Amino acid sequence: MTARQIGKPEVASRDLSRSLTPTGKTLNLRLLPNHSILMAFFILFFFILSTSPASAETNCRSSCGSLPIRFPLSIDDGCGSPAYRHLLSCIDFPSSRLLLRTPSGSYHVHSLSYSGDPHLIISDPSMWTCSHSPPLPSSPFSLDASTRFSLSSRNSFLFLNCSPDAVLVQPRSPFCDRYPGRCGSSCDSAAYLCRNLPGCPNALAVHATTCCSYFPTSTESVSMMLRHCAAYAGVYWRATGGEATVEDDDEPPEYGIRLNFDIPSTERCRLCEEKGGGTCGFHTATGGFLCLCRRGNSTTTCEGE
Repeated sequence: MTARQIGKPEVASRDLSRSLTPTGKTLNLRLLPNHSILMAFFILFFFILSTSPASAETNCRSSCGSLPIRFPLSIDDGCGSPAYRHLLSCIDFPSSRLLLRTPSGSYHVHSLSYSGDPHLIISDPSMWTCSHSPPLPSSPFSLDASTRFSLSSRNSFLFLNCSPDAVLVQPRSPFCDRYPGRCGSSCDSAAYLCRNLPGCPNALAVHATTCCSYFPTSTESVSMMLRHCAAYAGVYWRATGGEATVEDDDEPPEYGIRLNFDIPSTERCRLCEEKGGGTCGFHTATGGFLCLCRRGNSTTTCEGE
C-alpha cells in the first residue's frame, strides 16, 4: 500500500469529524469529549427543526362525535384560523363531546352550523330549566369579547325572581319585540316565554316564580342582572326551515344559548383546499397562514405532492 493510499482514509476521517455550528463556524468533533460530541449533534438537530417551516400538525381532526370541524374552527393547535385558537376542545370519555372554553368555564356544544348564519348552540348547566324547579342560584355563562363569537339576536334571556327595587320589571309593547333598540331597558314581565316555557309552560305559576325577559347587549349584562335576580334561563328560537325571524310561529323555543361566529373569506384558504386537498391552518409560533398537506406544510397549496 502506497503512502498516497494510506492518506485517503485519514482525509475522510478528518472530514467526518467536522461539522458546522448554527453560526456557520466549523466545529472539530475529534477535539471534544464523547458527551460533548453528543451534545453537538443535539444542537444541530434542533437547529434544523427550528428552521423548518412546518410547525403545525398536519393531522387536523375533522369531527368531534357527530359535529363537523372545519375552517375557521379547530380542535387541534395549528389548524383552522388563529382567531379561534384554543377555544374548542374535544373530549372522548365517556363519549365524544365538543366543548367551548370561555372565562366562566367549558360548555357543551350541542349543535354547529357553518352555512347561512354560522353559529353554535351551547348549554349552561347553571341555567334554570324544567328540571331545576324552583330556581337555583346561578353563576352565568360569560364570553370573552375579544373573540369572534357573539350573542345571537335569536336568544331570549329570562330572569327569575328579580328584586323590584333594583330591576325595572314591567310589561312591554309588542313593538319592542320588533324594535328593541327603540324601547327602554325594562325587563318584560309580559313576555311570551314567561308563560310558555319549553317543556313546562306552567312551571313558574305553580311555584309562584316571577319572570321577565331581557336581551343583554353582552354576557356581562347577564352577570349584572343576576346580582338582583335569583336565576336565569337562556332560550333560543330554532328555525325549522330557513333562517326565519324571531316573530315566526314555526320556530320552536329550546333551552340553550346561540352564539354566532364569523368565517373569514380568504383566497389562500380557498386555493389550499381546492388545489391538492390541503387543510387551512397557521404557524403556531407566528400565526402566519399555512396550507397543511399530507407530506408537510406549505405557505401556498399542496399541488404537486
